Amino acid sequence: MILLTASQRAQLLANGRQADTDHIPVVKFFNPFGAGVWLATELDEDGDIMFGLADIGYPELGSWSLNELRSIRLPFGMGIERDLLFTGDLPISVWAETARETGSIRYAERLLYRSGFG
Repeated sequence: MILLTASQRAQLLANGRQADTDHIPVVKFFNPFGAGVWLATELDEDGDIMFGLADIGYPELGSWSLNELRSIRLPFGMGIERDLLFTGDLPISVWAETARETGSIRYAERLLYRSGFG
């Protein structure tokens, strides 16, 4: 699977050039076999380092490597997937606060969509 479309990459790069902005997540990545969800808001000019909300056991804002996500090998030859239907709709600060309150990005997503915000 292609982890980033050209338009997603362009938006992430544009967001990365805007400092101190509460961006809306552009893309969601997930582990189809277990723990691991990432909501990306920005991409550095190097095209590898992303920023957003990551949850590999506990949700926290930070940076990660897109190339490392691509290199993860899961059972049956699968890898990390991009959620094709994801729309962020809310700033990353709302996602982070809700994920911390609920304990995970997945629970936050359920709560936000149920509330009509996601």
